[in-house]
Amino acid sequence: MSKPRLIIFASGSKDGGGSGFENLVRAAERGELDADIVAVVSNHEHGGVRERADRLGVKFLYFPGPYDAEHYCSLLQKTAIEKSELWVALSGWLKHVHGLDPARTFNIHPALLSQFGGRFGGKGMYGHRIHEAVADALARGEISESGFTMHFVTDEMDRGPAFFECRVPLRKGMTLDDIAKAVNVEEHRWQPKITNLVISGKIRWDGKNPESLVVPKDISV
Repeated sequence: MSKPRLIIFASGSKDGGGSGFENLVRAAERGELDADIVAVVSNHEHGGVRERADRLGVKFLYFPGPYDAEHYCSLLQKTAIEKSELWVALSGWLKHVHGLDPARTFNIHPALLSQFGGRFGGKGMYGHRIHEAVADALARGEISESGFTMHFVTDEMDRGPAFFECRVPLRKGMTLDDIAKAVNVEEHRWQPKITNLVISGKIRWDGKNPESLVVPKDISV
């Protein structure tokens, strides 16, 4: 029986990035992630994600946009895999997503979307901007923890049903880089495990009604 097929979207940068993508590939190689990673997508033609893809032997797809439903769907067609058989994992993807199957597309967001009614998500909250906002809140004494959230992806940014949250304690005086590193450690630890639960159907929803979300009760940090 063939493994679930997974395509990863990871922006990275011109100078680096893509560690989450590599972490998933390494987990698949070790058998910790039961998936066939068919390709990785980046909006940087040459950069950290491309370098990692070449080194890891993973097909690289350059996606310069436009970032609308038509072009996202056209990109998936390049895999020659039926959309109904393809899972999409956003791992450091910094562009708005439109038109992908919300029941088969999921994201890892490097902050707690549950904090302050979603203050650390939505428009403008991506990359270092997220950790900068968290660091500011920490300095003001508003929070004492951050973390990451995994959620399904709808056309409304960072508002799809959340199915896993990992909390990371913060220390007074931590910089945005300190926070990013602390959160990243836990992302790498948990992302392959939770991804397995999604692509095996143990975590699921119908793509329409948030109340249809099913999450195993025994997931714990």
